[in-house]
Amino acid sequence: MKKFIVLILFNAFVIYAGGIHSNKEDYIEKLNELLEQEISLWYPLCVDTVYGGYYSDINYKWELEGAQNKMIVTQARHIWSISNAALNFPEYREYLKYAKNGVDFLSRVMWDDKYGGFYDLVDRKGKPVKENGKIIKKAYGNAFAIYGLSAYFRAAGDSSALKLAIKTFEWLDRHSYDEKYGGYFQFMERDGSPFKEGYYHTPPKDQNSSIHLLEAFTELYKVWKNERLKERLESIFYLIRDKIVSPDGYMRLFFTRDFRPVSYRDSSDEVRARNYEFDHVSFGHDIEIAYLLLEASEILELNDSEATLRIAKKLTDHTLTNGWDSDKGGIYDRGYYFKGKNKITIIRKTKEWWAQAEALNSALLMASFFPVDKIKYYSYFEKQLNYIRNYLIDSKYGGWFFWGSDTAENMEYFPKASIWKANYHTTRALINCLKTLKK
Repeated sequence: MKKFIVLILFNAFVIYAGGIHSNKEDYIEKLNELLEQEISLWYPLCVDTVYGGYYSDINYKWELEGAQNKMIVTQARHIWSISNAALNFPEYREYLKYAKNGVDFLSRVMWDDKYGGFYDLVDRKGKPVKENGKIIKKAYGNAFAIYGLSAYFRAAGDSSALKLAIKTFEWLDRHSYDEKYGGYFQFMERDGSPFKEGYYHTPPKDQNSSIHLLEAFTELYKVWKNERLKERLESIFYLIRDKIVSPDGYMRLFFTRDFRPVSYRDSSDEVRARNYEFDHVSFGHDIEIAYLLLEASEILELNDSEATLRIAKKLTDHTLTNGWDSDKGGIYDRGYYFKGKNKITIIRKTKEWWAQAEALNSALLMASFFPVDKIKYYSYFEKQLNYIRNYLIDSKYGGWFFWGSDTAENMEYFPKASIWKANYHTTRALINCLKTLKK
């Protein structure tokens, strides 16, 4: 671990001495502007003071408009975003009252008092919404509850939030963890019984729930040094690093119970196209996990941190080499390695907001580790920030478009928020970049 820290300090010196950060004050100012906008536009607008929690649907003009169903993922992400901002900037501590509103809603409404665990989706008033005729619970959603509650405890010192985070971990571990093959089942019945063979045509295990369990357990371990939590955190860390990440530097997406990757590469064109959702290269997730692996490795104080750094670099390199738009900047959403072809094919050229935020963060992070590299990470950071400002930021109403306006039409009229779009990716990336530049 000491060698790992020395490497960071040495590289930081090289960056500073080489003048690469001669314009860092300008970037700090721009990042601060984006962060302030991401906090002030969302809060208190999205805070539901009548039924609790947060509104989900906001139109392009930042007006409340829509059904306002509430998903555990979005609700918990708001708690985390506010708490993380308060932890890093004193001026945002006044927003913790809005985080408390979300914590109270999770505890009072979204937690299932009969069977335990968090409902995945409720209506505005808190009534559970059925999915395919059933009340379903998900590891992904419960992971974000752990993530948000743990961060709120760190920021506000509210022990009830920590107790609920621990309670969620124990419920999830009891019902979702696979004692036979490891990892966690994504889908569960209301009573916690897992769908061991998958649910509604979706395989039972996947990289997306796995990486967010990793970040959730990492956040909880910062405040609760429990041995079973540490064991689970390490197991999912190595599962992602050494099994889910392919030798070529990208993550496989879905898996059978015994972690055989789901692939349609040998199928017909029709079958493959019908199943791209389960089998493609997701550039945003790949560059995001590069950061999350390094964060978990640091918190766990693992003795193979250099191996983790190499894999994080490989993930970042693969994304920037294969998924980067060399014309306007930004990373594409999806690629595919077709049979018989060594080069990846871009199968979805849109550029979702969250992936662009993750690319900004990881590019700068890699620049701090590898200031002298054939892949000029700091240059990618600069280009990515310009791309975000030019194609993702709404110059009229503020906020981030869902997709970059260079690849999707009518973004100026597209909703600013939904149950799948909040400000967790954006605020985290902006804060991480500010912290990296200020070191």
